[in-house]
Amino acid sequence: MADNVEFDEWCDPANPRKIKAEDIMAAARRIVGSVLKTPCSKANMGERLGLEMYLKQEFLQYTGSFKERGARNALMNLTDEQKKNGVIAASTGNHGLAMSWHSANLGVPCIIVMPKNAAIVKRAKCETYGAKVLLHGVNMGEAKRFAMGISKEKHMMYINGYDHPNIVEGQGTIGLEIIEQIPEIEAILVPVGGGSLCAGIATAAKHLKPDVEIYGICTDKCTTMVESLKNNERTAVPIDSTIADGLSVPLIGVNTFHSLKGLLDKMVVVKEDWVARAIMHIVEEERFVVEGAGAVAIAAIMAGLFPNLKGKKVCCILSGGNIDTSILARALERGMAAEGRLVKMKVTVSDRPGGLAELCQMMTALGVTVRDCVPERAWVKGDVFSVAMKLIVETRGWDHTKELIEATKKNYKEYYFHEMNEGEKAAGSRRGPCLAPHPVCMQK
Repeated sequence: MADNVEFDEWCDPANPRKIKAEDIMAAARRIVGSVLKTPCSKANMGERLGLEMYLKQEFLQYTGSFKERGARNALMNLTDEQKKNGVIAASTGNHGLAMSWHSANLGVPCIIVMPKNAAIVKRAKCETYGAKVLLHGVNMGEAKRFAMGISKEKHMMYINGYDHPNIVEGQGTIGLEIIEQIPEIEAILVPVGGGSLCAGIATAAKHLKPDVEIYGICTDKCTTMVESLKNNERTAVPIDSTIADGLSVPLIGVNTFHSLKGLLDKMVVVKEDWVARAIMHIVEEERFVVEGAGAVAIAAIMAGLFPNLKGKKVCCILSGGNIDTSILARALERGMAAEGRLVKMKVTVSDRPGGLAELCQMMTALGVTVRDCVPERAWVKGDVFSVAMKLIVETRGWDHTKELIEATKKNYKEYYFHEMNEGEKAAGSRRGPCLAPHPVCMQK
């Protein structure tokens, strides 16, 4: 088994390691002063959502995510020989950034292997921080295999970003901080990809406050934890594109899966459209910019998946803020469209002078903003003196959109509004297996 290029003694399925609370406490002492103790402030949107919500702001770390905690702890646990030989990791982003920054800070040689389609910005940042970046493969699986081959060839320490015990211990320091910052906390909502964040927080928080509820959240495209719990064994799930790329791990970690047994109260799956809406609301109401993975906890609350938490003290982990500006723009527009604030419509108007002006006057009177407008003449049936105007307009929400629809019906004979699903709740979202020893009913 040890001859297998992908064998990792720290993440051995035949010998899973259970994370211990005392090791997390030791990690907290080890990384203090090197990693930011992030704020856990009360959320503005909590009252609207019907609970007392607190936000653990891990996106404020220097490299933009919670990954710094585990990376720093793992690097500080290296022997002198391991430090001399250096470390290597496979990553598409946050783990690579954290490893690059802290290895340079500690004077440890570092190689980061990224898939060829990794974001150029994240690749450049890793190089700026001091790491050597290699591109290999089309996905994380191929990048990881290549990295582990190099680790054995050059005797470099391979550090698994979501399963190495020292990584999980470092992430668990967040749980210690939450209990210290909000002693009365009743539930903690944690994003789940590979599971290191959830395993660490659950271990630490349950040790200090056994009655605190731990909920894992993933999107409907990153469900390896849900499937693994359902099958009672680690189960791989193929992953394509996802707005929550920080959760895009096809197979849950060996140690994280083992450590979470008996600690995780429930896994919840939320649709990706809700994540886009959550990103938009976090920007508007909290003035924070977070990535998709960092928004999934709030997305699940917005989707109505936690009726049992109404009125309770709840902490949501905003795990990272490394979102590309292009993806942020798409998320904001997708969120606006999902809430009826961005409307796609087509209306046939007179192609004579004043025809378009009348449409604009109607929009102005309603207070509707025209974002885009394209005339279409060739495919209009019947009257050659008519033109179909394809529009993207911005409204204040569903009620305002209804006013626009009614006014359009009143003034024009031919019109079309792109399908809108007002009030859509969590259709297609689902709750994962309940793991609590004394389950709380999650039904409305």
